[in-house]
Amino acid sequence: MRDEVDDIVEAWHRERPDLQLEPMALWSRIKRLGQYLDMARRSAYAEHGLEVWEFDVLAALRRSGEPYQLTPGQLLKETHVTSGTMTNRVDRLVERGFVTRESHPVDGRGVLVTLTAPGKQRADAALESLLTTEDALLQELSATDQARMAGDLRVLLVAQQHSE
Repeated sequence: MRDEVDDIVEAWHRERPDLQLEPMALWSRIKRLGQYLDMARRSAYAEHGLEVWEFDVLAALRRSGEPYQLTPGQLLKETHVTSGTMTNRVDRLVERGFVTRESHPVDGRGVLVTLTAPGKQRADAALESLLTTEDALLQELSATDQARMAGDLRVLLVAQQHSE
């Protein structure tokens, strides 16, 4: 079985036989798989009128458990964006009625972002579509192969996080 990355690596090997191309073979596949996943996720979220970033914020709040509240700092940690970006995102989600912004009961200068009932419903529905979509992308792999790949990718991800 061959894929487009095999052709790219083969061409580079022909032109630059002096280079070790194994990293390119792995990272190029990960990149291409990421592109397929991004398209599938965008489609799953769009079915529920959400952008990727909207789902990211709603999902972080939903995962936090009742009362589905996080500080902006906690949301930054969960979504890996800047504070200015998060302020804009929360503002837009407030406008859509998916979250509220309230004063922090302990820290008078702080704020809590809270998931509303419509936001919770939208996040739950989008999550179900996402899982169906992601399952379809993995239909060619057995449960054992999926578990093995997840473990291998975990090792790679942890290594990257430690090198930051």
